[in-house]
Amino acid sequence: MVTLFSLLIALPAVLALHLLEPELVLPAFSILLFAEAIFAVIAARLLQVPDNAQDITLWDLAGGFTLIGCAAAMFGEPDQAALFLAEQGSPRPASQP
Repeated sequence: MVTLFSLLIALPAVLALHLLEPELVLPAFSILLFAEAIFAVIAARLLQVPDNAQDITLWDLAGGFTLIGCAAAMFGEPDQAALFLAEQGSPRPASQP
């Protein structure tokens, strides 16, 4: 379960670093982690595995995704989040010399 958690954190982080502009990485990463947390909560509600204090559950994964997503959102600047949302809503303007 820890390996799955690590892969679901590291793989999107590496992809975001390579595919997005540097100022858009943290807002995109935080949104992605919140989405992963939502999926983990839905899976935890549907599976309803009995609670065992010794094992890591899907609820723990959802909390970890949320915690790291909040940290990424706090380290990002508000103007970066606005830039990310503006980039998604409109086509990118052509650069002029």
